[in-house]
Amino acid sequence: MKKCLKLLWIILKVLIAVTGILFVVYFWNLDQKVLGWAYVQVNRIFDRKKQDIKF
Repeated sequence: MKKCLKLLWIILKVLIAVTGILFVVYFWNLDQKVLGWAYVQVNRIFDRKKQDIKF
């Protein structure tokens, strides 16, 4: 019984931490900022690439 309660307490702490992290990401709109940064990085990579178009 003691092990079961300890496991439940660990699961509860993890869920609270995940909920807190998701709230911070949502509140500060960090997902859009990270995607904006990633979009710029991907464009830098593919803008360096030579064109593969053959006519």
